[in-house]
Amino acid sequence: MSKVRLLDKHTAELIAAGEVVERPSSVVKELVENCIDAGANVITVEIKHGGSTYIRVTDNGEGISPDDVPTAFLRHATSKIRVGADLDSISTLGFRGEALASICAVSRMELVTRTAENDAGVHYVIEGSDEVVNEETGCAVGTTIIVRDMFYNTPARRKFLKSDKTEGNAIAAVIDRVALSHPEISFRFVREGRETLLTPGDGKLRSAIHAVYGREFTSGLIPVKYSYQNVSVEGFVSKPVNSRPNRAMQVFFINGRYVRSNTMQRALEEACKGAVMIGKFPACVLGISLDCSAVDVNVHPAKLEVRFTEERPIYEAVYFAVKSALTEFDSPRDVELPPARRVSTSPNMHEYGGVQINLAQSVRSEAIRNRAERSLGNSEISASGPKPATVFEIPNVSDPDVAASSLRTGYTPPPPTYEQSVRAAEPEIHGTLPPAFSDNADGRNPDVREENLQTAPADEEIQTADSFIMPEYKITGEIFNTYILVESGGELILIDKHAAHERLIYERLIKQRENPDSQMLLTPLPVTLDKNQYDAVTQSIELLAGAGFEVEDFGMGTVLLRSVPTILSGDDAEGAFLEIAGQLRAGQTTVTTEKIDWIYHTIACKSAVKGGDRNLPSELAELVLTLINNPDVRYCPHGRPIFVSLKQREIEKYFGRIQQ
Repeated sequence: MSKVRLLDKHTAELIAAGEVVERPSSVVKELVENCIDAGANVITVEIKHGGSTYIRVTDNGEGISPDDVPTAFLRHATSKIRVGADLDSISTLGFRGEALASICAVSRMELVTRTAENDAGVHYVIEGSDEVVNEETGCAVGTTIIVRDMFYNTPARRKFLKSDKTEGNAIAAVIDRVALSHPEISFRFVREGRETLLTPGDGKLRSAIHAVYGREFTSGLIPVKYSYQNVSVEGFVSKPVNSRPNRAMQVFFINGRYVRSNTMQRALEEACKGAVMIGKFPACVLGISLDCSAVDVNVHPAKLEVRFTEERPIYEAVYFAVKSALTEFDSPRDVELPPARRVSTSPNMHEYGGVQINLAQSVRSEAIRNRAERSLGNSEISASGPKPATVFEIPNVSDPDVAASSLRTGYTPPPPTYEQSVRAAEPEIHGTLPPAFSDNADGRNPDVREENLQTAPADEEIQTADSFIMPEYKITGEIFNTYILVESGGELILIDKHAAHERLIYERLIKQRENPDSQMLLTPLPVTLDKNQYDAVTQSIELLAGAGFEVEDFGMGTVLLRSVPTILSGDDAEGAFLEIAGQLRAGQTTVTTEKIDWIYHTIACKSAVKGGDRNLPSELAELVLTLINNPDVRYCPHGRPIFVSLKQREIEKYFGRIQQ
């Protein structure tokens, strides 16, 4: 008996529909693309219950003639191509002739359409691929398609649909991308009876971006326009300072079709290399125009991936386009800083940038002056007063980095010796520790034992950092503004200050899980997200509140931050939140405990002292003391070691002081 059977027409159509229609957003994408191919310049999309029960797409395009209506719902029926050779130069968004057939196989569809040549239109109803109504009706030129009860005849598929909110956001993401790729078309999106998007359709890409992503995102963009080897690139890229913590806002189009392309993504990021911080990514809306024969769009069932006959011209066109835009619109401006000038008869008083500096106070005591004299071997330093240029020099104002460092920290860069930088600079800074290093108002960590804290004696007896003794430990300095050097017995311990501080903050957040410490912002901070991130965030509002973020759904892809964890500074709050949004989007199927750990990791990383930051010796000492009192802290939240040690014997081997 034969085991191979020919499937019936209905079953075959259900299987084929699964390749095209995965969820309501797939339906909207296919229908809107048909509207664009029909020449419409006004398109309206309306949905209810996330599109699972009701989708209506209306356009003012050329319409469908009465004779073609029944044929349009048959599989592989299309007006876009005629023969196989046409696949080599596809210029339309649709071409396979599968969309309408796949949609009607799993839903109840209703169509009303009229062409300009006909006085009457057509009302056509089809359910599960079976024609129900085909009659004349009065209507305007164009087409309206209504899709009801998706997967009504395939309940196994219907149960895999996500919540109405998630499905609605997926549809919104589709419309956002189509609106950006066709700024000449006015798109209107009505969701649950509320208009959430309306683009002007004036042909200006900046107007479409403003309508989709808002004013704040648009203001951080610079224009891109470039041609290279018959490839044209036009659009916008974010300024380096407006980079994002993930790639969610990188949007690429090929001949008006939204695509995912590693080639263009690599070119974009390589062009921004050196201008964008490590761990950040540029945002963009870039459209690439090239000969249709140079790109194959018939690769992916959803037509999201393409192949190029030659990738090199595409890569170089995007690279040079972005590089040229950054050079032209984001080049550094020349800033002339006024020279330091004397502001009184005293030889030690100068003014720089509106700040008065008393050079005589750069050495605060006879004891320190004597140490400086011994260290430098300079006989010109005397009790009558130091020569300023010997101990501290006015920053070279021609070097903006030095000047900015001086103004930012409140003291000048360290002189040649570490001892002088410790005690000559520290009196110029307030003695309180920053909040990131302390758990309470007086700057002391309650876990640090009082007997372990050193109290500074009088000036004549001040101990420098290289002799700051703790029980069994001695802080000997810091290298690369990143690693603290601690001598302990016969070992040299190198502590990564960022990893250590990050882990300590993470442990503190874990302890505050039930009652997170947050601060309300004076002005709510609006954050623009792509629709997938927006969906993940709005579904995780309670989870975020448990980490100290009070988030309010503002609609249209924007949320308001009303409160943030106290440990985060204002500058870090938005960056941390964007990174968390990307993590939530990527991990929507993970359990809540893993999500909250992600959030704590990000908060700790953003708020911890950074490698390369300049910190006072007292701050580093506080960090080391806290580590001593928390011996279980050995790795950062990402698993990197906090410290490594070199035994004295190993060091002496390197220098040949002992035999191998």
